[in-house]
Amino acid sequence: MRKERLIVPLLVMLLLCWLVGQAISSYFFEREMQRMLADLEARGELAVERSEVEQGWWTSTGRIHLAPLFGESWQLELSYRARHGVLSTHLDGEALLRHGPEGTRLFGDSLLSSPPLWEASYHTLTGELNGALQLSPLRVTQQGRELVFDGGRLRFSGEQGDWRLHAKLQAWRLTDGVARLEVGPSTLNSHYAYTEGAHAFTQEDRLRVESLTWHQPQLELDVHNLLLANRVALDDQELRMWLDLDLGEVHTAGQVLLTGQLGAELSRLNADALRELMLQLRGFAASGHHGVGRHDLLARLEPQLLQILQDSPRLDLLRLELDSPMMGLSARMDGSLFFDGRRLDELSLVGLDEPAVLERWKRRLDGDFTWYDLPTIAALWLGLPLDTSTLEIDVGRGQVRVNSRPLPQLWR
Repeated sequence: MRKERLIVPLLVMLLLCWLVGQAISSYFFEREMQRMLADLEARGELAVERSEVEQGWWTSTGRIHLAPLFGESWQLELSYRARHGVLSTHLDGEALLRHGPEGTRLFGDSLLSSPPLWEASYHTLTGELNGALQLSPLRVTQQGRELVFDGGRLRFSGEQGDWRLHAKLQAWRLTDGVARLEVGPSTLNSHYAYTEGAHAFTQEDRLRVESLTWHQPQLELDVHNLLLANRVALDDQELRMWLDLDLGEVHTAGQVLLTGQLGAELSRLNADALRELMLQLRGFAASGHHGVGRHDLLARLEPQLLQILQDSPRLDLLRLELDSPMMGLSARMDGSLFFDGRRLDELSLVGLDEPAVLERWKRRLDGDFTWYDLPTIAALWLGLPLDTSTLEIDVGRGQVRVNSRPLPQLWR
């Protein structure tokens, strides 16, 4: 009899624990959702909104709206339905893409196919989110042009402050009469790590295109294993950007036309000025003045834009290596270009298309580059002795000299 009297309190206790677990799971999910969207907006590139939010212990629903901070070129709308469990939450929904000022739906209006579906799971204890989005194949034909996309899949995972994306896209083909462009399959890997409010962040992207083909009657180009990688890092002092490009092999007429690699770095972009600019942009976008002209917007943001240059940015060409077995030519280059960031009040971005203003900007440039193993045809083009093997390119106050000579006029 004593054991039977304990069963009811035990069941009540288990029920209460389950209800508390459901409530905690719902609360943690909503908290992480708000933090994630706030950090995404803090990056300064997107306007982020949420609508039709209904939060419950068992299910929660809503819509997430993403759009460029300025302009009306596109808007991504993600609907979600979250089913909460004690230890995890399962989400699913649609990805609806709109384009143009009228908000025309890409799927359903422009394309006769249903919106992509996505699903994810959120782990309450670890705060980790794992999900995927499936892109269905599609075919679009319009006025003799045809676009064919074989589909793809995107997977994303991570937690607060650390996110990863892996995308596998099948080939897509664009045909216009006798001309044809085909790209893919392609793979994208992206990693984004940041501190709260995106005060500092690092983003790394790596895109690999297995093949890229352009065919028309007079020209056929086939590129294999094209690789593009970039890294952007913002810390307390500066924003730095790295770019690496591997052309793989470019074929034409059954021969290798070009192979090569490019590595470059842009640094010394003032971090505090950049963060101030992002705050200004978000405040301006929140004010609703999206219809302001480019000239007026540039005039308003000019002080912050100029202050980004106060640490004298530099561009380093770490390497440029090009080879053309078909033409018997090659190029090896490296060097650096510097911008003088002193007395920024003398510069203007608003009138940059005026020759006098542009000339003031050019006079801020200094640098030097070296071209090794200079081809004879390049020496002939530059008016140098034909046995010149190394080309020294000097930039002083915007004026370019090659091997201590003024740069000759290259086009007439």
